[in-house]
Amino acid sequence: MDLQTIFLDLKPLEAIADHVSYRHALKDCTTFQLGGACPALITCASANTLTKSIQFLAKKNIPFLLIGGGSNLVISDTGLNQCVIRYVSEKPDIRFHEDQVWVTGATSLDTLAKTCAEQGFVGLNMTTGIPGTVGGAIVGNAGAFGKQAGDVLLRLELIDLSGTCSSCPATDWVFSYRHSSLKESGQYVVSASFQLTKGNSEKLLKEREEILDVRRNKHPDLLKEPCAGSIFRNIEPTSSAKRRQASGWFLEQAGAKGMHIGGAYVYEKHANIIVKGPDCTSQDVNELACRMSQSVKEKFGINLIREVKFLGKFN
Repeated sequence: MDLQTIFLDLKPLEAIADHVSYRHALKDCTTFQLGGACPALITCASANTLTKSIQFLAKKNIPFLLIGGGSNLVISDTGLNQCVIRYVSEKPDIRFHEDQVWVTGATSLDTLAKTCAEQGFVGLNMTTGIPGTVGGAIVGNAGAFGKQAGDVLLRLELIDLSGTCSSCPATDWVFSYRHSSLKESGQYVVSASFQLTKGNSEKLLKEREEILDVRRNKHPDLLKEPCAGSIFRNIEPTSSAKRRQASGWFLEQAGAKGMHIGGAYVYEKHANIIVKGPDCTSQDVNELACRMSQSVKEKFGINLIREVKFLGKFN
């Protein structure tokens, strides 16, 4: 995309979105801290600015990609040849009504989990410590400990690529392990409501601290060891295993721990996590993920499915 043309076309958007920057390095927008530039990065922090920005781009017929906190992305070193909307807010927009909670898709998922625990509401504590936004968590059906966001999702406010807004019950969509039919729909989550139950805040906050301790012991500190969490989905149950089997176990048995390519290496405490080391590139991460999955294929005959999304051009 020609940068001068993009600049002229997007100039009016600077008065609509929270911020517009050109040739922005996308490594600033992902927890992996990797990725080349895009023609323009459009930051939206509220449902209103997101809606108006998408409607503006749709009217101008300018292609775009929407991302949230970038916690489940690897963007190629060459970047992306389309505009990117980043729907993230440092100020959470969370509203309770009886035993339901409404929240914008730009709100941090962990902030929502913490607020619900503080208010004594049960339903989202399992998302404690999971990075990213509420919108991204819904689309990817994030969760832990056998529970997921889709289990308590009540309603959705959506916007499509043409800028048309709609509201619908969560039952209009299919939610499965780390997936929802929203992924293929061309619809984006503007805001959502969850159905909760009343509980004990003291108990919920204690449970939250226990979950955070587990995460600290098993997962890297994103500020010191950038990553995107588990690279592969856990394996679906078989006739012999009644529950999902951890991909990390198969990876460890296949010798993934100790693997590295360039600046990318497998985390020493978790064989399903790739960490960014010195001089790491997105291509390094992609090649290491391929080697990891190939090792499991050769040893167990199992095809691992990537949970992390790779965007852009990779060799």
